[in-house]
Amino acid sequence: MKTATIVGAGLVGSLWAVYLSKAGYKVKIFERRSDIRKAEISAGKSINLALSTRGWKALDTVGVGDNIREIAIPMTGRVMHSTAGELTYQPYGKEGQAIYSVSRGGVNAKMMDIAEENGNAEIFYNQKCIGADLNSGTVHLENTETGEKTSETADVVFATDGAFSAIRYNAMQKLSRFNYSQNFIEDGYREILLPANEDGSYKLDKNALHIWPRGRFMLIALPNEDGSFTCTLFMPFEGENSFETLTSKDAVDHFFKTTFSDFYEMMPNIANAWEDHPLSALAIVRCYPWTAGKTALMGDAAHATVPFYGQGMNSGMEDCTVMWELMQKHDENWEKVFEEYQILRKPDGDGVQDLSVHNYYVMRDFVGDPQFLLQKKIEAHFSEKHPDKWMPLYSQVTFSNIRYSEAWKTGQKQDAIMKNVMAQFSNIADIWDSNEVEQAILAAI
Repeated sequence: MKTATIVGAGLVGSLWAVYLSKAGYKVKIFERRSDIRKAEISAGKSINLALSTRGWKALDTVGVGDNIREIAIPMTGRVMHSTAGELTYQPYGKEGQAIYSVSRGGVNAKMMDIAEENGNAEIFYNQKCIGADLNSGTVHLENTETGEKTSETADVVFATDGAFSAIRYNAMQKLSRFNYSQNFIEDGYREILLPANEDGSYKLDKNALHIWPRGRFMLIALPNEDGSFTCTLFMPFEGENSFETLTSKDAVDHFFKTTFSDFYEMMPNIANAWEDHPLSALAIVRCYPWTAGKTALMGDAAHATVPFYGQGMNSGMEDCTVMWELMQKHDENWEKVFEEYQILRKPDGDGVQDLSVHNYYVMRDFVGDPQFLLQKKIEAHFSEKHPDKWMPLYSQVTFSNIRYSEAWKTGQKQDAIMKNVMAQFSNIADIWDSNEVEQAILAAI
């Protein structure tokens, strides 16, 4: 019997269990937390997730996409809320394209069910990884309730235990020449649950991601199935407009009333709900190698990113797609699979991180900027006329399976071309869809 150990029963771990079971492996998953399905799943410290093409491909490959579609809400574009409460809509892609809002807890619970039912996997809870022998495929565990220590050995081991991975920390980081960096961005986040109207209806357009861009900080809102929205305020920890200035109910009340007036009208009791969810930090984790002996890192354990492109979950799920394809290619010769996996996937792990930081500035600083919106309009218009020559960066990342590293390189080139072309015409706002502008872009490609 082929055996596999997975450390971490999150989204990537529970999905990967389905893949391995499909290939005939007896899978055991060890999870540090208790079973989240037995607790009431709230928005929690989670940030709603946005499923897009890469994630759907990974789910559909093992036939579980439809289970998740049942709890996914399509968002066809972003709605920007100005200080004065004016709304601007920007579609994400072409007609019919959307990203899908899902609750992290909801998807995680469903994926665990699928892993157990479709995947024939066993999940063991309250099992903290305290060490690992990477070469023998042995994981050392401690039961957080009883203190009992055990060890589990398998043919292959996968660490899908998140940004602060115990396998990486306790074993990989002890290896000679293991590169590792952890960088926290200056900003943190706090979640706010905007409840549904009394009749259960939505207070905002359900099929959009809402953004209140305010320069150095921003508020976003994603829809939930019950009519509520999971809202997240991203802002610096310290400084003028920062979390350190929002320490009293009066300060919170005044801040929302003056900065997000239309939001405040929908939720005048914001100050009372302010501490319902914790203030949390955001980090980018880079490391290499991603494999050693019989052990591999996947998802956030290998390439944790910040959430501003909505690609953290999608990139982790794409790791499953890539690893699966390599299993077929190398006939489950794990030494070859692991070697090619890390060489192939590392540039894309870096790429998704670069893209995420870039999109943070876009969402925070530029989505309310008329020049930026005009540039996006010209790009979309040009792309529609010349789809073979131009796919906007957002579409490359969100609505295709183009490698993240390639999308990032292409996106930088495209941005330089667009800025150059726009600078050539002083009256660009009047002639943006003219033949003249089209020819200038064609000449620059």
